[in-house]
Amino acid sequence: MGKEAKINTKEKIILGIDPGTNVMGYGLIQVTGNNMKIIQYGVIHLKKYPDHAVKLKKIFERVTQIIDEYHPDSVALEAPFYGENIQSMLKLGRAQGVAMAAALSREISFIEYSPKKVKQSVTGNGNASKEQVAEMLKSLLALTETPKLLDATDALAVAVCHHFHSGRIQSSGKNAGWKSFLAENPERIK
Repeated sequence: MGKEAKINTKEKIILGIDPGTNVMGYGLIQVTGNNMKIIQYGVIHLKKYPDHAVKLKKIFERVTQIIDEYHPDSVALEAPFYGENIQSMLKLGRAQGVAMAAALSREISFIEYSPKKVKQSVTGNGNASKEQVAEMLKSLLALTETPKLLDATDALAVAVCHHFHSGRIQSSGKNAGWKSFLAENPERIK
């Protein structure tokens, strides 16, 4: 037998997070070469906690628990979009920040992607609906049925987006995600 070409089969695990203060989606994918497979996905239900501070504590605890259980190589988050309700934006930003802090507490790098970038990466359409994203994930991740939890599929989409873009990202430390986000979204800087 002749020598076989060595194929890059290094595995990596990506945790995608769709931040929320009532429901936070998460999804873990394993990437080997260009092959992706789902490890786990779901949601963290927070609506039952009336106090916002308790919700933030639960986000930190659950994200840390997921990181400790699955040992992702990186964490990708969907960046909050601008809305009319300032209070909702602040709460969502805090939820995202707590998820970032959980990653940093375990010395795992994170990166953010705008909702439009995630949708564009997964479906080819930056204005795709949550249902269209879920349908495309069904194809990309070889699912037999469309997942019902759209917050979870959004989180899987963030992880897939990160995989698609990870070869192009120049990581220069723990803030690389934020720097990259700002460079890609200059209109969001005021």
